[in-house]
Amino acid sequence: MRFIQTLALAAATFFGAVSMAADSVHEISMKSIEGKDVKLSEYKGKVLLIVNVASQCGLTNQYTQLQALHEKYAEKGVVVIGVPCNQFGGQEPGTETEINTFCSTKYNVSFPMMGKVKVNGDGQHELYSFLKSHSDKKDDISWNFEKFVVGKDGKVAARFAPRTKPDAAEVITAIDAEQIK
Repeated sequence: MRFIQTLALAAATFFGAVSMAADSVHEISMKSIEGKDVKLSEYKGKVLLIVNVASQCGLTNQYTQLQALHEKYAEKGVVVIGVPCNQFGGQEPGTETEINTFCSTKYNVSFPMMGKVKVNGDGQHELYSFLKSHSDKKDDISWNFEKFVVGKDGKVAARFAPRTKPDAAEVITAIDAEQIK
């Protein structure tokens, strides 16, 4: 009898956890780089380009293209969101304040930046659990500057490798396709 009760409890826990999982990024909350609560539902009706970023990476210069894309597409309802992560080579070791200062002074970043999170493994942020599980490629994030295009409906539309530049034709095509939906 005890085995059946344990099994029932395990099943209830499992199915409860499954039913609580987000169906769109709009159901997820984060902290901004300034420590303020951000409900991603604030971005309903906008196309998002979500990128895990790092200040001391060989790909850090992608901030230039991310900022240019933000400036070009913001009025068209596209939002670039930077999400710092220190899981790859310890290339984002600073505090949120240090990261924010670096991004604003070196790259003039004016797009939303979130607080530092884990994107893989134990303790990964719910956003990255959602993004990975709802993309065509369900693998872990491979390195800094992996990109996800999220449609106006909060669903993952495309995923791009770290070395794919933010202004690459395939990224722009994916963003444009989501804008017209």
